Amino acid sequence: MTVMAEGEVEITEGCRLPVLLRNGDGWHWAEILGKKEVNDKPLFYVHYDDFNKRLDEWVPEERLDVSKLEYPKKDQKTPKKEVGKVGTPSSRPGSPESMVNGSSMSHPKKASGASRKRKLEDDDERGSRSGTPSIPHVGSLQDLNLDGTALPSAPRQTGSMVAHHDDAITRMKNVELIELGTYRIRPWYFSPYPQELTSVPIVYICEYCLKYVKSNKCLERHLAKCLLRHPPGNEIYRKANISIFEIDGRKNKNYAQNLCLLAKLFLDHKTLYYDTDPFLFYVCCEMDNKGYHIVGYFSKEKESSEDYNVACILTLPPYQKKGFGKLLIEFSYELSKVEAKTGSPEKPLSDLGLLSYRSYWSQTITEILLGLKPEEGNEKPLITINEISELTSIKKEDVISTLQHLNLINYYKGQYIIVLSRELLKSHYKAMSKRKIRIDPKCLHWQPKDWSKRGKW
Repeated sequence: MTVMAEGEVEITEGCRLPVLLRNGDGWHWAEILGKKEVNDKPLFYVHYDDFNKRLDEWVPEERLDVSKLEYPKKDQKTPKKEVGKVGTPSSRPGSPESMVNGSSMSHPKKASGASRKRKLEDDDERGSRSGTPSIPHVGSLQDLNLDGTALPSAPRQTGSMVAHHDDAITRMKNVELIELGTYRIRPWYFSPYPQELTSVPIVYICEYCLKYVKSNKCLERHLAKCLLRHPPGNEIYRKANISIFEIDGRKNKNYAQNLCLLAKLFLDHKTLYYDTDPFLFYVCCEMDNKGYHIVGYFSKEKESSEDYNVACILTLPPYQKKGFGKLLIEFSYELSKVEAKTGSPEKPLSDLGLLSYRSYWSQTITEILLGLKPEEGNEKPLITINEISELTSIKKEDVISTLQHLNLINYYKGQYIIVLSRELLKSHYKAMSKRKIRIDPKCLHWQPKDWSKRGKW
Protein backbone atom coordinates (compact mmCIF):
# COMPACT_ATOMS: atom_id res chain seq x y z
CA MET A 1 0.00 0.00 0.00
CA THR A 2 1.42 3.41 -1.02
CA VAL A 3 1.35 6.03 1.74
CA MET A 4 1.05 9.56 0.29
CA ALA A 5 0.97 12.95 1.94
CA GLU A 6 -2.16 15.03 1.49
CA GLY A 7 -2.09 16.89 -1.83
CA GLU A 8 0.48 14.51 -3.37
CA VAL A 9 -0.26 12.69 -6.63
CA GLU A 10 1.00 9.28 -7.64
CA ILE A 11 2.83 9.27 -10.99
CA THR A 12 2.45 5.86 -12.60
CA GLU A 13 3.21 4.29 -15.95
CA GLY A 14 0.71 5.40 -18.58
CA CYS A 15 0.17 8.85 -17.09
CA ARG A 16 0.51 11.90 -19.32
CA LEU A 17 1.70 15.36 -18.32
CA PRO A 18 3.83 18.27 -19.57
CA VAL A 19 7.62 17.79 -19.27
CA LEU A 20 10.29 20.49 -19.45
CA LEU A 21 12.52 19.77 -22.44
CA ARG A 22 16.20 19.09 -21.82
CA ASN A 23 17.39 22.36 -23.34
CA GLY A 24 14.80 24.30 -21.34
CA ASP A 25 12.92 25.15 -24.52
CA GLY A 26 9.42 25.01 -23.09
CA TRP A 27 7.10 22.24 -21.95
CA HIS A 28 5.88 19.33 -24.06
CA TRP A 29 3.28 16.68 -23.33
CA ALA A 30 4.72 13.23 -22.69
CA GLU A 31 3.73 9.76 -21.52
CA ILE A 32 5.37 8.06 -18.52
CA LEU A 33 6.74 4.67 -19.61
CA GLY A 34 8.75 3.69 -16.54
CA LYS A 35 10.15 4.74 -13.20
CA LYS A 36 13.18 3.98 -11.06
CA GLU A 37 15.06 5.43 -8.10
CA VAL A 38 18.61 6.79 -8.01
CA ASN A 39 19.92 7.81 -4.58
CA ASP A 40 16.37 7.63 -3.22
CA LYS A 41 15.18 10.16 -5.83
CA PRO A 42 12.63 9.11 -8.45
CA LEU A 43 13.37 9.27 -12.17
CA PHE A 44 10.72 8.84 -14.88
CA TYR A 45 11.19 7.52 -18.40
CA VAL A 46 9.14 9.70 -20.78
CA HIS A 47 8.08 9.56 -24.41
CA TYR A 48 7.27 12.99 -25.89
CA ASP A 49 4.09 13.22 -27.97
CA ASP A 50 4.79 13.49 -31.73
CA PHE A 51 8.55 13.16 -31.14
CA ASN A 52 10.68 10.26 -32.36
CA LYS A 53 11.41 7.58 -29.76
CA ARG A 54 15.12 8.33 -29.94
CA LEU A 55 14.40 11.48 -27.91
CA ASP A 56 12.91 9.48 -25.01
CA GLU A 57 14.80 10.00 -21.76
CA TRP A 58 14.89 9.68 -17.96
CA VAL A 59 13.87 12.92 -16.24
CA PRO A 60 13.72 13.98 -12.56
CA GLU A 61 10.45 14.91 -10.91
CA GLU A 62 11.36 18.61 -11.02
CA ARG A 63 10.88 18.60 -14.82
CA LEU A 64 7.30 17.30 -14.54
CA ASP A 65 4.24 19.56 -14.33
CA VAL A 66 2.19 17.37 -11.99
CA SER A 67 -0.57 19.99 -11.79
CA LYS A 68 -1.73 18.86 -15.26
CA LEU A 69 -1.28 15.13 -14.67
CA GLU A 70 -3.67 12.91 -16.66
CA TYR A 71 -4.19 9.30 -15.58
CA PRO A 72 -4.73 6.63 -18.25
CA LYS A 73 -8.32 5.72 -18.99
CA LYS A 74 -9.57 2.55 -17.35
CA ASP A 75 -10.17 0.79 -20.65
CA GLN A 76 -6.74 1.77 -21.96
CA LYS A 77 -4.33 -1.13 -21.78
CA THR A 78 -1.09 0.54 -20.80
CA PRO A 79 1.91 -1.79 -20.46
CA LYS A 80 3.43 -1.53 -16.99
CA LYS A 81 6.92 -2.41 -15.93
CA GLU A 82 8.31 -1.41 -12.57
CA VAL A 83 11.99 -0.60 -12.89
CA GLY A 84 14.01 -1.20 -9.76
CA LYS A 85 16.78 0.77 -8.14
CA VAL A 86 20.10 1.26 -9.91
CA GLY A 87 22.43 -1.64 -9.39
CA THR A 88 19.71 -4.30 -9.48
CA PRO A 89 19.22 -6.51 -12.56
CA SER A 90 16.00 -4.65 -13.38
CA SER A 91 17.42 -1.13 -13.18
CA ARG A 92 16.91 -0.85 -16.92
CA PRO A 93 14.78 -3.05 -19.12
CA GLY A 94 17.04 -5.76 -20.37
CA SER A 95 17.13 -8.79 -22.58
CA PRO A 96 16.30 -12.41 -21.98
CA GLU A 97 19.09 -13.97 -19.95
CA SER A 98 19.17 -16.90 -22.32
CA MET A 99 21.12 -14.65 -24.68
CA VAL A 100 24.08 -14.27 -22.35
CA ASN A 101 25.72 -17.49 -23.47
CA GLY A 102 26.26 -16.51 -27.09
CA SER A 103 22.58 -16.49 -27.95
CA SER A 104 22.61 -13.06 -29.53
CA MET A 105 19.71 -12.21 -31.80
CA SER A 106 20.30 -11.90 -35.51
CA HIS A 107 19.21 -9.96 -38.54
CA PRO A 108 16.02 -7.85 -38.46
CA LYS A 109 13.78 -9.92 -40.70
CA LYS A 110 10.15 -10.91 -41.04
CA ALA A 111 8.87 -14.40 -41.66
CA SER A 112 9.84 -15.91 -44.99
CA GLY A 113 7.17 -18.61 -45.06
CA ALA A 114 7.12 -22.28 -44.19
CA SER A 115 10.45 -22.94 -45.91
CA ARG A 116 12.36 -21.38 -43.01
CA LYS A 117 10.07 -22.49 -40.16
CA ARG A 118 11.69 -24.96 -37.85
CA LYS A 119 10.74 -26.64 -34.63
CA LEU A 120 11.24 -24.63 -31.41
CA GLU A 121 13.62 -26.03 -28.88
CA ASP A 122 12.83 -26.06 -25.20
CA ASP A 123 12.50 -22.59 -23.71
CA ASP A 124 15.30 -21.39 -21.50
CA GLU A 125 13.68 -20.76 -18.13
CA ARG A 126 16.47 -18.48 -17.00
CA GLY A 127 14.84 -15.64 -18.90
CA SER A 128 12.11 -15.49 -16.24
CA ARG A 129 14.60 -14.05 -13.77
CA SER A 130 14.72 -10.79 -15.68
CA GLY A 131 10.95 -10.43 -15.57
CA THR A 132 10.65 -11.09 -19.31
CA PRO A 133 9.34 -14.13 -21.17
CA SER A 134 12.02 -16.71 -21.89
CA ILE A 135 13.41 -17.10 -25.40
CA PRO A 136 14.80 -20.23 -27.05
CA HIS A 137 18.48 -20.77 -27.83
CA VAL A 138 20.02 -19.86 -31.17
CA GLY A 139 19.39 -23.35 -32.48
CA SER A 140 15.72 -22.44 -32.73
CA LEU A 141 15.02 -20.61 -35.95
CA GLN A 142 11.28 -20.02 -35.79
CA ASP A 143 10.52 -16.31 -36.12
CA LEU A 144 9.89 -14.64 -32.78
CA ASN A 145 8.86 -11.30 -31.45
CA LEU A 146 11.26 -9.58 -29.09
CA ASP A 147 9.09 -10.71 -26.16
CA GLY A 148 9.70 -14.34 -27.07
CA THR A 149 6.26 -15.12 -28.47
CA ALA A 150 6.03 -16.92 -31.78
CA LEU A 151 4.56 -15.05 -34.72
CA PRO A 152 1.37 -16.48 -36.25
CA SER A 153 1.86 -18.25 -39.54
CA ALA A 154 1.15 -15.94 -42.45
CA PRO A 155 1.87 -15.49 -46.15
CA ARG A 156 5.38 -14.39 -47.02
CA GLN A 157 6.17 -10.85 -45.99
CA THR A 158 9.59 -9.48 -46.87
CA GLY A 159 9.47 -6.97 -44.09
CA SER A 160 12.57 -6.48 -41.97
CA MET A 161 11.16 -3.00 -41.54
CA VAL A 162 7.85 -4.12 -40.06
CA ALA A 163 7.04 -2.70 -36.63
CA HIS A 164 8.10 -4.86 -33.73
CA HIS A 165 5.86 -5.80 -30.81
CA ASP A 166 5.68 -2.55 -28.83
CA ASP A 167 5.65 -3.68 -25.19
CA ALA A 168 6.94 -2.10 -21.99
CA ILE A 169 10.42 -3.54 -22.54
CA THR A 170 11.03 -2.66 -26.17
CA ARG A 171 9.68 0.87 -25.69
CA MET A 172 12.51 1.77 -23.32
CA LYS A 173 16.21 2.09 -24.12
CA ASN A 174 18.15 -0.53 -22.21
CA VAL A 175 21.75 0.52 -22.98
CA GLU A 176 23.01 3.86 -21.69
CA LEU A 177 26.22 4.23 -23.73
CA ILE A 178 28.37 2.22 -26.10
CA GLU A 179 32.04 2.69 -26.87
CA LEU A 180 32.96 1.81 -30.45
CA GLY A 181 36.54 2.62 -31.40
CA THR A 182 37.25 6.23 -30.46
CA TYR A 183 33.54 7.12 -30.13
CA ARG A 184 31.15 6.98 -27.23
CA ILE A 185 27.62 6.93 -28.57
CA ARG A 186 24.27 7.26 -26.80
CA PRO A 187 21.85 4.69 -28.30
CA TRP A 188 18.45 5.71 -29.64
CA TYR A 189 16.38 2.55 -29.16
CA PHE A 190 16.10 -0.81 -27.40
CA SER A 191 18.34 -3.66 -28.52
CA PRO A 192 18.25 -7.15 -26.95
CA TYR A 193 21.82 -7.28 -25.64
CA PRO A 194 22.39 -9.77 -22.80
CA GLN A 195 20.79 -8.85 -19.50
CA GLU A 196 24.14 -8.52 -17.73
CA LEU A 197 25.19 -5.72 -20.10
CA THR A 198 22.13 -3.57 -19.49
CA SER A 199 23.15 -2.80 -15.91
CA VAL A 200 26.62 -1.43 -16.79
CA PRO A 201 27.17 2.26 -17.60
CA ILE A 202 28.98 1.55 -20.90
CA VAL A 203 28.91 -1.41 -23.27
CA TYR A 204 32.28 -1.78 -25.01
CA ILE A 205 32.24 -3.05 -28.59
CA CYS A 206 35.22 -4.17 -30.68
CA GLU A 207 35.08 -2.07 -33.82
CA TYR A 208 36.54 -4.89 -35.92
CA CYS A 209 34.58 -8.03 -34.98
CA LEU A 210 31.76 -6.18 -33.09
CA LYS A 211 32.04 -8.45 -30.04
CA TYR A 212 30.49 -6.79 -26.98
CA VAL A 213 31.98 -6.81 -23.46
CA LYS A 214 31.14 -5.17 -20.15
CA SER A 215 34.36 -3.31 -19.29
CA ASN A 216 37.36 -1.56 -20.78
CA LYS A 217 39.65 -4.23 -19.29
CA CYS A 218 37.69 -6.96 -21.05
CA LEU A 219 37.95 -5.00 -24.31
CA GLU A 220 41.73 -4.60 -23.92
CA ARG A 221 42.13 -8.33 -23.38
CA HIS A 222 39.92 -9.04 -26.38
CA LEU A 223 41.81 -6.64 -28.67
CA ALA A 224 45.08 -8.32 -27.74
CA LYS A 225 43.66 -11.58 -29.15
CA CYS A 226 41.36 -10.32 -31.93
CA LEU A 227 42.82 -11.19 -35.31
CA LEU A 228 40.47 -9.04 -37.37
CA ARG A 229 41.27 -5.53 -38.56
CA HIS A 230 38.48 -5.46 -41.12
CA PRO A 231 35.05 -7.10 -41.55
CA PRO A 232 35.31 -10.87 -42.19
CA GLY A 233 34.25 -10.88 -45.84
CA ASN A 234 35.34 -10.03 -49.36
CA GLU A 235 36.45 -6.46 -50.09
CA ILE A 236 34.48 -5.70 -53.25
CA TYR A 237 35.03 -1.94 -53.43
CA ARG A 238 37.89 0.40 -52.57
CA LYS A 239 38.57 3.98 -53.52
CA ALA A 240 40.93 6.21 -51.53
CA ASN A 241 40.24 5.36 -47.87
CA ILE A 242 36.72 4.01 -48.41
CA SER A 243 36.20 0.25 -48.59
CA ILE A 244 33.05 -1.88 -48.73
CA PHE A 245 33.02 -5.54 -47.71
CA GLU A 246 30.46 -8.21 -48.59
CA ILE A 247 29.63 -10.53 -45.66
CA ASP A 248 27.61 -13.71 -46.11
CA GLY A 249 25.17 -14.16 -43.22
CA ARG A 250 25.61 -17.93 -43.37
CA LYS A 251 29.40 -18.01 -43.41
CA ASN A 252 29.90 -15.27 -40.80
CA LYS A 253 26.99 -15.74 -38.39
CA ASN A 254 28.61 -14.25 -35.28
CA TYR A 255 29.65 -11.07 -37.05
CA ALA A 256 26.25 -10.73 -38.75
CA GLN A 257 24.40 -11.21 -35.46
CA ASN A 258 26.64 -8.72 -33.63
CA LEU A 259 26.14 -6.23 -36.47
CA CYS A 260 22.37 -6.55 -36.17
CA LEU A 261 22.46 -6.06 -32.40
CA LEU A 262 24.54 -2.90 -32.87
CA ALA A 263 22.27 -1.63 -35.65
CA LYS A 264 19.13 -2.21 -33.59
CA LEU A 265 20.34 0.48 -31.14
CA PHE A 266 19.74 3.02 -33.91
CA LEU A 267 16.92 1.44 -35.92
CA ASP A 268 13.31 1.52 -34.77
CA HIS A 269 10.39 -0.52 -36.17
CA LYS A 270 12.54 -3.66 -36.30
CA THR A 271 12.05 -7.10 -34.92
CA LEU A 272 15.18 -9.20 -34.51
CA TYR A 273 15.26 -12.84 -35.57
CA TYR A 274 17.81 -15.58 -35.43
CA ASP A 275 18.37 -16.59 -39.04
CA THR A 276 21.02 -14.56 -40.91
CA ASP A 277 21.56 -17.22 -43.60
CA PRO A 278 19.31 -15.58 -46.25
CA PHE A 279 21.14 -12.23 -46.08
CA LEU A 280 24.19 -10.48 -47.43
CA PHE A 281 25.67 -7.56 -45.48
CA TYR A 282 27.60 -4.73 -47.11
CA VAL A 283 29.77 -2.95 -44.54
CA CYS A 284 31.33 0.41 -45.39
CA CYS A 285 34.60 1.28 -43.65
CA GLU A 286 37.10 4.11 -43.43
CA MET A 287 40.67 2.84 -43.61
CA ASP A 288 43.74 4.15 -41.78
CA ASN A 289 47.02 2.67 -40.50
CA LYS A 290 45.20 0.99 -37.58
CA GLY A 291 42.64 -0.85 -39.66
CA TYR A 292 39.18 -0.54 -41.16
CA HIS A 293 36.66 1.40 -39.04
CA ILE A 294 32.97 0.66 -39.59
CA VAL A 295 30.96 3.63 -40.85
CA GLY A 296 27.65 1.98 -41.74
CA TYR A 297 26.10 -0.91 -43.60
CA PHE A 298 23.13 -2.20 -45.51
CA SER A 299 21.78 -5.70 -45.86
CA LYS A 300 19.85 -7.38 -48.62
CA GLU A 301 18.18 -10.72 -49.22
CA LYS A 302 20.05 -13.20 -51.35
CA GLU A 303 16.72 -13.83 -53.07
CA SER A 304 13.96 -11.24 -53.05
CA SER A 305 10.67 -11.93 -54.76
CA GLU A 306 9.85 -8.21 -54.53
CA ASP A 307 13.18 -7.04 -56.06
CA TYR A 308 14.23 -5.36 -52.82
CA ASN A 309 17.88 -4.33 -53.02
CA VAL A 310 18.08 -3.18 -49.38
CA ALA A 311 16.55 -4.77 -46.26
CA CYS A 312 18.10 -2.53 -43.58
CA ILE A 313 20.44 0.42 -43.93
CA LEU A 314 22.28 2.43 -41.30
CA THR A 315 24.99 5.04 -41.00
CA LEU A 316 26.35 5.14 -37.45
CA PRO A 317 25.68 8.47 -35.67
CA PRO A 318 29.32 9.76 -35.68
CA TYR A 319 29.36 9.51 -39.48
CA GLN A 320 25.92 10.90 -40.24
CA LYS A 321 25.53 14.12 -42.26
CA LYS A 322 28.82 13.38 -44.03
CA GLY A 323 27.42 11.80 -47.19
CA PHE A 324 27.82 8.14 -46.20
CA GLY A 325 24.08 7.46 -46.24
CA LYS A 326 23.78 8.44 -49.89
CA LEU A 327 27.02 6.58 -50.62
CA LEU A 328 25.50 3.35 -49.30
CA ILE A 329 22.26 3.94 -51.23
CA GLU A 330 24.24 4.69 -54.40
CA PHE A 331 26.24 1.50 -53.89
CA SER A 332 23.07 -0.60 -53.54
CA TYR A 333 21.89 0.68 -56.91
CA GLU A 334 25.30 0.01 -58.48
CA LEU A 335 24.89 -3.63 -57.44
CA SER A 336 21.43 -3.61 -59.03
CA LYS A 337 22.94 -2.25 -62.25
CA VAL A 338 25.44 -5.12 -62.33
CA GLU A 339 22.55 -7.53 -61.78
CA ALA A 340 20.63 -5.78 -64.60
CA LYS A 341 17.66 -5.28 -62.28
CA THR A 342 15.69 -2.43 -60.80
CA GLY A 343 15.56 -2.30 -57.03
CA SER A 344 13.87 -0.63 -54.11
CA PRO A 345 14.33 -0.61 -50.33
CA GLU A 346 11.95 -2.56 -48.12
CA LYS A 347 9.09 -0.49 -46.78
CA PRO A 348 8.19 1.22 -44.56
CA LEU A 349 11.30 3.37 -44.30
CA SER A 350 12.26 5.12 -41.08
CA ASP A 351 11.93 8.89 -40.98
CA LEU A 352 15.65 9.38 -41.64
CA GLY A 353 15.67 6.60 -44.22
CA LEU A 354 12.82 8.17 -46.16
CA LEU A 355 14.59 11.55 -46.19
CA SER A 356 17.82 9.98 -47.44
CA TYR A 357 16.16 7.92 -50.17
CA ARG A 358 13.91 10.73 -51.36
CA SER A 359 16.94 13.03 -51.57
CA TYR A 360 18.98 10.39 -53.46
CA TRP A 361 16.15 9.63 -55.90
CA SER A 362 15.57 13.35 -56.52
CA GLN A 363 19.23 14.09 -57.20
CA THR A 364 19.78 11.00 -59.36
CA ILE A 365 16.68 11.52 -61.52
CA THR A 366 17.36 15.26 -61.88
CA GLU A 367 20.93 14.41 -63.02
CA ILE A 368 19.51 12.14 -65.72
CA LEU A 369 17.05 14.80 -66.90
CA LEU A 370 19.73 17.49 -67.05
CA GLY A 371 21.96 15.22 -69.16
CA LEU A 372 19.32 14.66 -71.85
CA LYS A 373 19.83 16.08 -75.33
CA PRO A 374 17.14 16.57 -78.00
CA GLU A 375 16.94 13.83 -80.59
CA GLU A 376 17.11 14.72 -84.26
CA GLY A 377 13.85 16.32 -85.38
CA ASN A 378 12.70 17.17 -81.85
CA GLU A 379 12.97 20.53 -80.13
CA LYS A 380 12.87 19.04 -76.64
CA PRO A 381 14.53 15.88 -75.30
CA LEU A 382 12.24 12.87 -74.84
CA ILE A 383 12.39 10.18 -72.16
CA THR A 384 9.99 7.66 -70.66
CA ILE A 385 9.53 6.51 -67.05
CA ASN A 386 10.82 3.07 -68.05
CA GLU A 387 13.98 4.59 -69.55
CA ILE A 388 14.68 6.56 -66.36
CA SER A 389 14.19 3.36 -64.39
CA GLU A 390 16.57 1.40 -66.64
CA LEU A 391 19.27 4.10 -66.50
CA THR A 392 19.19 4.43 -62.71
CA SER A 393 18.01 0.94 -61.61
CA ILE A 394 15.43 2.77 -59.48
CA LYS A 395 12.12 0.91 -59.50
CA LYS A 396 9.45 2.51 -61.70
CA GLU A 397 7.11 3.19 -58.75
CA ASP A 398 9.87 5.10 -56.95
CA VAL A 399 10.61 7.13 -60.10
CA ILE A 400 6.95 8.12 -60.39
CA SER A 401 6.59 9.01 -56.70
CA THR A 402 9.78 11.13 -56.88
CA LEU A 403 8.60 13.04 -59.94
CA GLN A 404 5.29 13.67 -58.19
CA HIS A 405 7.04 14.74 -54.98
CA LEU A 406 9.13 17.24 -56.95
CA ASN A 407 5.99 18.38 -58.76
CA LEU A 408 7.74 17.94 -62.11
CA ILE A 409 4.98 16.24 -64.10
CA ASN A 410 2.56 18.56 -65.88
CA TYR A 411 -0.19 17.90 -68.40
CA TYR A 412 0.14 20.20 -71.41
CA LYS A 413 -1.64 20.05 -74.79
CA GLY A 414 -2.66 16.43 -74.46
CA GLN A 415 0.65 15.04 -73.19
CA TYR A 416 2.67 14.78 -70.00
CA ILE A 417 5.76 16.97 -69.83
CA ILE A 418 8.50 17.47 -67.23
CA VAL A 419 9.35 21.04 -66.30
CA LEU A 420 12.54 21.82 -64.37
CA SER A 421 12.09 25.10 -62.50
CA ARG A 422 14.91 27.50 -61.65
CA GLU A 423 14.29 26.87 -57.95
CA LEU A 424 14.70 23.13 -58.41
CA LEU A 425 17.90 23.52 -60.44
CA LYS A 426 19.36 25.91 -57.86
CA SER A 427 18.55 23.48 -55.07
CA HIS A 428 19.93 20.55 -57.07
CA TYR A 429 23.29 22.17 -57.83
CA LYS A 430 23.65 23.21 -54.19
CA ALA A 431 22.93 19.68 -52.98
CA MET A 432 25.29 18.06 -55.49
CA SER A 433 28.12 20.40 -54.49
CA LYS A 434 27.89 18.92 -50.98
CA ARG A 435 28.25 15.31 -52.16
CA LYS A 436 31.98 14.99 -51.80
CA ILE A 437 32.08 11.19 -51.83
CA ARG A 438 30.57 9.22 -54.69
CA ILE A 439 30.70 5.61 -55.84
CA ASP A 440 33.09 5.01 -58.74
CA PRO A 441 31.72 2.00 -60.69
CA LYS A 442 35.24 1.25 -61.98
CA CYS A 443 36.34 0.43 -58.42
CA LEU A 444 33.59 -2.15 -57.91
CA HIS A 445 34.81 -5.72 -58.36
CA TRP A 446 31.82 -7.98 -57.90
CA GLN A 447 29.90 -10.68 -59.70
CA PRO A 448 26.33 -11.59 -58.63
CA LYS A 449 25.62 -15.19 -57.64
CA ASP A 450 22.65 -17.33 -58.50
CA TRP A 451 21.22 -17.87 -55.04
CA SER A 452 18.30 -19.89 -56.41
CA LYS A 453 20.69 -22.85 -56.23
CA ARG A 454 20.29 -23.47 -52.50
CA GLY A 455 23.49 -25.45 -52.31
CA LYS A 456 25.44 -22.19 -52.55
CA TRP A 457 23.96 -20.97 -49.25
